[in-house]
Amino acid sequence: MNIYKQIEAEIQAASHIVITAHRSADGDSIGSSLGLLHFIEKLGKKAVVCHPDKAPDFLHWLDTSAIILMDENPEQVTAEMKKADLIFCLDFNATNRVGPDMQILLEEAAGKKIMIDHHLHPEDFTTITVSETTVCSTSQLIVELIEQSGHLDLLDEQIGTPLYLGILTDTGSFRFNSVQPRTHEILGKILASGVQHHLIHEKLSDNNTESRLRLQGYAMSEKLEILYDYNVAIISLSKEELAKYNYKKGDTDSLANAVLSIKGMKAAIVFTERDGIMKISFRSKGAENPVNVLAKEHFNGGGHANASGGMSDLTVTETLDKLRGLIPQYF
Repeated sequence: MNIYKQIEAEIQAASHIVITAHRSADGDSIGSSLGLLHFIEKLGKKAVVCHPDKAPDFLHWLDTSAIILMDENPEQVTAEMKKADLIFCLDFNATNRVGPDMQILLEEAAGKKIMIDHHLHPEDFTTITVSETTVCSTSQLIVELIEQSGHLDLLDEQIGTPLYLGILTDTGSFRFNSVQPRTHEILGKILASGVQHHLIHEKLSDNNTESRLRLQGYAMSEKLEILYDYNVAIISLSKEELAKYNYKKGDTDSLANAVLSIKGMKAAIVFTERDGIMKISFRSKGAENPVNVLAKEHFNGGGHANASGGMSDLTVTETLDKLRGLIPQYF
């Protein structure tokens, strides 16, 4: 029995299934969760999705009504986690990635746990682990689950749309080196199921708000600092600057990739002051310019070699100075 058939058997045997994903939701965590939810429903079973927090506004065109949020309904999430006899851990490799409150629930939960993820260095906390670190996205692995368990015939537009979204967003619209021939094979299967890919691109790209564009314009024109000796760029945004432009979650998500598009740039670092800490996004190009080590060693973070996150409890100025001092060591 392959591991995906084993997972299907666990789904069929379970009486209460919960799907979880990491804090600070993104396209892949939302896409893989909803894709798996609808697949489980097509198998004739029921499941609930419990996430730490809300999806960014630019993903709200998806039907996220089935997602119960820990930061809005902690009592309901607590009850669901305690009842669960099967818990899916999607798009994260360590229990602390779901946030401190939900981490306690996850670690204390008695149900079997299944990890499906593509991040480096998975922790050993699950009964079944699918950790494919060379795969571009968790959403691609959900398609593998559907096909390798023998149920490709169940793949339809409802299942495929969020999975296409997850692959699209986690590959930078298929431009990252994590995209493999298999990725395009899977995309072909998704499109064959009836997914309207052009509409997904439109809904992702054509939903800017005026305040978001003004914030991004301000960040690029006034806050962009380029360290030409190392071809690394930094943008820092304080809580006051975010407030001035009516910041909404997700408004700065594309900034690092935009900066990285500058000719010759090796890496881009964007950090914003939110919830009393600096939240940092690291992006880079090429195997010779990894950013996950920098994020892990100095900013309590990590992730993919060319796309990582981290945080700092220093001030904006102190975090900026720290980054300037570290960049010569890593680039």
